[in-house]
Amino acid sequence: MSEGKEQKVIKWGIIGCGDVTEVKSGPAYQQTDGFEIVAVMRRDLDKARDYAERHGVARYYGDADALIADPEVDAVYIATPPDVHLHYAKKVAAAGKPCCIEKPLAPSYAESKAIVEAFKEKGLPLFVAYYRRSLPRFTQVKSWIDAGKVGTVRHISWHYSKGPSDQDQSKEYNWRTDPVVAPGGYFDDLASHGLDLFAYLLGEMKDVSGISLNQQGLYGAKDAFAASWLHTSTVTGTGSWNFGTFGYEDSVKIYGSLGTISFSVFDEQPVVLETAEGRQALEIAHPGAVQLHHVQDMRDHLAGQGTHPSLGESGAHTSWVMDRILGVH
Repeated sequence: MSEGKEQKVIKWGIIGCGDVTEVKSGPAYQQTDGFEIVAVMRRDLDKARDYAERHGVARYYGDADALIADPEVDAVYIATPPDVHLHYAKKVAAAGKPCCIEKPLAPSYAESKAIVEAFKEKGLPLFVAYYRRSLPRFTQVKSWIDAGKVGTVRHISWHYSKGPSDQDQSKEYNWRTDPVVAPGGYFDDLASHGLDLFAYLLGEMKDVSGISLNQQGLYGAKDAFAASWLHTSTVTGTGSWNFGTFGYEDSVKIYGSLGTISFSVFDEQPVVLETAEGRQALEIAHPGAVQLHHVQDMRDHLAGQGTHPSLGESGAHTSWVMDRILGVH
């Protein structure tokens, strides 16, 4: 953008102003120069009103169609559970508006592809909220890899495990463990973040296989997973995720010909580089609104000042990887 030219403010509407929008994402849109949230929608109108009043948003709706049709809304952020992403995404594409969709893009690769095609046909930008691709902690990991700090990368492994929550034990309804909404349960919600990040760091996966089952019987979705994969870069990968274990662990290790990189996908732990020259551990804090860098990258993309790292095609690829691990071919 040439100097002296004022950037147009892009006015956003949010469909599904629930928990994720309270701290992680909503404030990031409000803190980003050039973006403004002008409308929110939730099926419970009282909750939509409450959100709007607390966050200083001018309008609220109980109907998504009304928000999408609002002439003041330039772009739409879909922050609902994933089973309705396709339904709303088609409406946003038909309205001719750019869109950001929460992860995972959809509960299946087939639905993810349909979303991507709807925006491609209209020539509209489509972003997916795999915000770890934009976080400084993980761009640091990528810079180490790209600079050859660990030589040629050979393998990546990830283990994630935790015990059932009180809500799981009570068998109270939770959309995150409803197989209609999320066939892989917490795997869909959590493992998708890491697998998408690995594709960003090491290139897309071209061969993926997995085992998935329900070991605990606490809910309908699956709760135990193991997988192996091959990146197009010839890096091999393995992962295991279990939601019924004693204790908690979230550990990733990248093995190269000259060193290793260790980090956590979710915990704010140091990123650690180890080579023959020694050990380097960096503490890189997340912003208060963890999606801030992701949202700022969207602003730059829409202004023609860069390419966002998490677009519809990469989000759909992650859905394909998830399907393969879940046994959906």
